Amino acid sequence: MALVVMTIVFGLSLILGMPIAFCLGLSSLATFIYIGNPLFLKIIPQMIFQGISMFSLMAIPFFILAGEIMNKSQITDTIINFANVLVGHIKGGLAHVNIISSIFFAGITGAAVADTAALGTILIPAMVHEGYDEDFSAAVTVSSSVIGPIIPPSIVMVIYGVTMKVSIAALFASGFVPGLLIGIALMIVAYFISKKKGYGYRKRASFREILSKSRKAFWGLLMPIIILGGILSGVFTPTEAAAVAVVYGCFAGFFIFRTLKLSDFPGMLKRTAITSSVVLLIIGNAKIMGWILAYEHMPEIMANLFLSITNNPYLMLLLINLLLLIVGMFMEISAAIVLLAPILAPLVTSFGIHPLHFAIVMLVNLNIGLITPPLGQCLFTVCGITNLSMEQVVKATLPFILAEIAVLILITYIPALTAFIPQLLGYYK
Repeated sequence: MALVVMTIVFGLSLILGMPIAFCLGLSSLATFIYIGNPLFLKIIPQMIFQGISMFSLMAIPFFILAGEIMNKSQITDTIINFANVLVGHIKGGLAHVNIISSIFFAGITGAAVADTAALGTILIPAMVHEGYDEDFSAAVTVSSSVIGPIIPPSIVMVIYGVTMKVSIAALFASGFVPGLLIGIALMIVAYFISKKKGYGYRKRASFREILSKSRKAFWGLLMPIIILGGILSGVFTPTEAAAVAVVYGCFAGFFIFRTLKLSDFPGMLKRTAITSSVVLLIIGNAKIMGWILAYEHMPEIMANLFLSITNNPYLMLLLINLLLLIVGMFMEISAAIVLLAPILAPLVTSFGIHPLHFAIVMLVNLNIGLITPPLGQCLFTVCGITNLSMEQVVKATLPFILAEIAVLILITYIPALTAFIPQLLGYYK
């Protein structure tokens, strides 16, 4: 009955539009009151603090701040220009520039919403100016933003690694191939839609132009190389890498591009604090709900439910994919990871599925939820940039969502796609 109370309160608060962190906290509080044990109420602050007092979680504000610095330093512009000379000549050139820019940008921020905001404000007006429909431009931007949290560094991978005690470096290594596959799939869809609608392309850049733009983009592209190279080589931890990213961003902004000012920092620090506090509050409150689910034996209930349906690992993965796609539509990704990973990961590993493989499957699933209604954060962001309605953006995004689901199916049933790089680095054991 306690789970029923929690579900009802959580559902009602979500329907009323309450922020997800408070939905988690309020439903957990209501459940504790229903259980009636005063000791449980006393340990709420302890559980919240326990949920967020982890060294690895310090990477989150550092990566967010690094993204802010790189945006303010106008490094985003150099990356977009570099992508333009690489793929701008292909049919639907600016759409491909948008997707390639997302791939490059993924190595800097690791946050889909940041990708949508940074690239959308620049590329959507540029695409519209060159004759692309605004809904198509928005759809390309929002669908490619999903790549951000899959190609490392990734904030959600940090959260998953902390929650499940999985190597964050191994998760980072596992995300490369799935992220690139999503980018390729989106470019294929963009090409055929552009060909059908007659969207133009730019003149092929000369070798001199490519060389010039690559020189300007070098310092921006060097950042993910430093971060990932340091992590994967064991020079520093992901948390230390996030701090290094901030230092490098300051160096590039002040001394190389000379576009960063000390007066920019109060605003950047404020936005970093707000974004970080939201994520950490979600994690802290989700920790309480996770404790309740464990207390009520929810992992065992879910395991028995799935096992009563099938004991076939392939069908099991299909059912879990469907569950996670639905959950991603209604729940913030950080909360979904903290709540569902401890329940589902032990279940699938009991079928012989590798923990790293399932981690990437789960993260890709939930990231797709960022661009699906009703809770898709990236959808709201791009609607704010374009003033298009949610219905217009969703309709235009549908072909890209189907492409991402096709890639999800591939990585679900072909483990080698996620295992290839971790195996080379010795993480996949």
